[in-house]
Amino acid sequence: MNRRIRPGSIVVGADGSKHGARALRWAAEQARLERRPLVVVTTEEGSAFRINADAVRTVHELAPGVEVSGVSAAGDPRNVLVELTRNAHLLVVGSHGRGTVRSALLGSVSAAVSREAVCPVVVCRPRAEEQVRQGVLVAVDASESSLPVIEFAFAQASLHGQPLTAVHCVWDVMAAVAGLRNVKLDDADLGIGDEAHLALAESLAGFAEKYPDVPVTERVNHGLVDDVVGWRTGAWDLVVVGRHPLDTVSRLVTGSIATAVVERAQTNVAVVPVERERVTS
Repeated sequence: MNRRIRPGSIVVGADGSKHGARALRWAAEQARLERRPLVVVTTEEGSAFRINADAVRTVHELAPGVEVSGVSAAGDPRNVLVELTRNAHLLVVGSHGRGTVRSALLGSVSAAVSREAVCPVVVCRPRAEEQVRQGVLVAVDASESSLPVIEFAFAQASLHGQPLTAVHCVWDVMAAVAGLRNVKLDDADLGIGDEAHLALAESLAGFAEKYPDVPVTERVNHGLVDDVVGWRTGAWDLVVVGRHPLDTVSRLVTGSIATAVVERAQTNVAVVPVERERVTS
């Protein structure tokens, strides 16, 4: 297989399943909005060419103006998709939504590529379509490393005409002792509310001017990121989290948070890799 694609393309994995179809619809709309070429990738043996051709035909029907091409390859889908992210703008995959334990046993493709991809990954999770959507939710750690994550979230909210909610999660010894998990800091008198809100406001500074069309809500919660944004996410159109390089002991913990959010979420999740040089001590 020629695994070279046009730089800046959106890549979507297709396998003929309903989960793959969900990802294909999302990717087709995203390619239309961003005016980017779309590459449909299949890796199943035997029927891969038929599945790929059907998926390409579906994209033509969903988004007639999108430039779409198909790539079929034998091999582990995780390896194929991760390799393609070296030149891709965005990777979109479906998820079966079977939960953390069964996903680990089955070797979830979505979890694997969200851990290793070079570009941002959107995992299209099963969700209740009848629920009212609240736009984009982004987890902000109030460090410099949050900037590409925030940028991605603002861009998506602007592109889709949606509001943005930015949540900064605070977890310390006092919160642990008090048993505070996913509790708004405004409701907990631990003496650090002003500092946490200031850190969040500083992280968002400048983005409101760049994206004046995006209404923004700021929120500070006690709890780990996967507790705060991983559960009860069905009300959101998209949840955005960062994935840090696994180069320190602390990052071994924070790096796994993105995977936990992907496996728990009840909506689409974007995992944005954070560049090593942006990570501060």
